[in-house]
Amino acid sequence: MAKDYDLVVLGGGTGGYVAAIRASQLGMQVAVVESADLGGTCLHRGCIPSKALLRSAEVYKQTKEASSYGVETKDTTLNFIKVQERKNGIVKQLHQGVQGLMKKGKIDVYEGYGRILGPSIFSPMPGTISIEYENGDENTMIVPKNVLVATGSKPKSLPGLEIDGVYVMTSDEALQMETLPSSIIVVGGGVIGIEWASMLADFGVKVTVIEYLDQILPTEDEAIAKEAEKLLKKKGITFVKGAKVLSDTLNKDNGVTINAEINGETEIFNADKMLVSVGREANTTNIGLENTDIVVEKGVIQTNKHYQTKETHIYAIGDVIGGMQLAHVASHEGIVAVEHMADKEPLPIDYDHVPTCIYSNPEIASVGLTEKQAKEQGLEIKVGKFPFKAIGKALVHGDSEGFVKIIADKNNEDLLGVHMIGPHVTDMISEAGLAKVLDAAAWEVADSIHPHPTLSEVMGEAALAVDGKQIHG
Repeated sequence: MAKDYDLVVLGGGTGGYVAAIRASQLGMQVAVVESADLGGTCLHRGCIPSKALLRSAEVYKQTKEASSYGVETKDTTLNFIKVQERKNGIVKQLHQGVQGLMKKGKIDVYEGYGRILGPSIFSPMPGTISIEYENGDENTMIVPKNVLVATGSKPKSLPGLEIDGVYVMTSDEALQMETLPSSIIVVGGGVIGIEWASMLADFGVKVTVIEYLDQILPTEDEAIAKEAEKLLKKKGITFVKGAKVLSDTLNKDNGVTINAEINGETEIFNADKMLVSVGREANTTNIGLENTDIVVEKGVIQTNKHYQTKETHIYAIGDVIGGMQLAHVASHEGIVAVEHMADKEPLPIDYDHVPTCIYSNPEIASVGLTEKQAKEQGLEIKVGKFPFKAIGKALVHGDSEGFVKIIADKNNEDLLGVHMIGPHVTDMISEAGLAKVLDAAAWEVADSIHPHPTLSEVMGEAALAVDGKQIHG
């Protein structure tokens, strides 16, 4: 006999398990179906493991530079096996935490591959879930009143760049490297590519980034992208922009060789390994969407502002619907979807209020419009910019590169966008996010007293700079 649930969540990643917890809090009987591990990409193959490696790279770099702080060290060496052990330990601890949260919420977890079935003896509507198991056990059928599709995404590649996990990798395979290469080609200068380039350079790897566009980090404010490129070049990273990788020239023979076309000329690039970082694609295949009226366009599921699909009892969130493809976005989408199921009338997400973070060294964070976007919308703007070099805590910290840039509406003083590059900005962007949510003006941010000495003072000074009133610059 098939078991009934109020909600079945397909996918136990950050969006899926957070939605399941919220549904449990609202009194629903909930199940999560996950074919791999609870926590999904973010916990096991993305956010957490990559940031653990980035932290090790940062400590290694700082230790080599310790003499500038008056701390003498000798023979600083990198034990990459221990680096990986530390990363795996963090993932394991957090994975156990998520498992504990499922037990606390009395949420059933099915460790198998879930697929949506069409109308059947179990239900007159599409939505019955068939769960298949790798060990060949008989399929389980569960019948939900509502379904939440949170199946996430996977790394893309380019035609001709076959991922072999040895010479050519995506971030999934790179996370499992047992030893570091001496050199690597990173194809793609977006967020993931830049984080890996920064990390590997700090580990001492010779890095070349090949980017198709004329700007790395194309979603960031142009001034931020230029500053990032300048500072990353100081690490020894080589950037090749406006370059089309010629996949059919790939040669794997004790390393990789590939050609790229740049301004009509062909250049040859060599390295020990290649990391392909050209975006991610939604996991929409083989989950039974064809058994429903759910609309898929350009590879992603179409939903309304409450994340309902065309089948109103089936919702979808996270990478599978496209959008910002961020773990914290998926979590909030999941909460909105579940609260809508429970008739709680949640406020729709304003994506202009969502902070984004890049965990390279230097860190990058932003919320709201870039200067280019504001101008394209026909807005009259004023801009304040303030460098970390003028902030005492940044000098004490030993990392004073970068700046904060604030964009405000010239006519009504509204805060339009905040863009940061520099030390610990991923921890500081939430102030700007709150300012956006509260519809603050730059002068109101400036009026908020920032403690001294802190890195956060840069936010107050940048807000003052919008009207030319900065104190220390």
